Amino acid sequence: MIARLNRIEGQIRGIRQMAQNGEYCIDILTQIAAANSALKSVALLLLDDHLNHCVRQAAAEGGDVADEKLDEASAAIRRLVKS
Repeated sequence: MIARLNRIEGQIRGIRQMAQNGEYCIDILTQIAAANSALKSVALLLLDDHLNHCVRQAAAEGGDVADEKLDEASAAIRRLVKS
């Protein structure tokens, strides 16, 4: 995941450089779309990890902790869907 985030950071620096150099707007927009897609991919990896570890463990324990983790995961999914 860190490698992906480092790659995205490089993409963002490249976008900034493109804007500073006055490159064609459509080319910059294309790179922004690619960076957005890469960020969403990392977000989905994080969500998957959260569901498979934190939520699964809380569900096994049951009670208020399980309800809290499920609510937390639902809220995270809503945020991702809106973006």
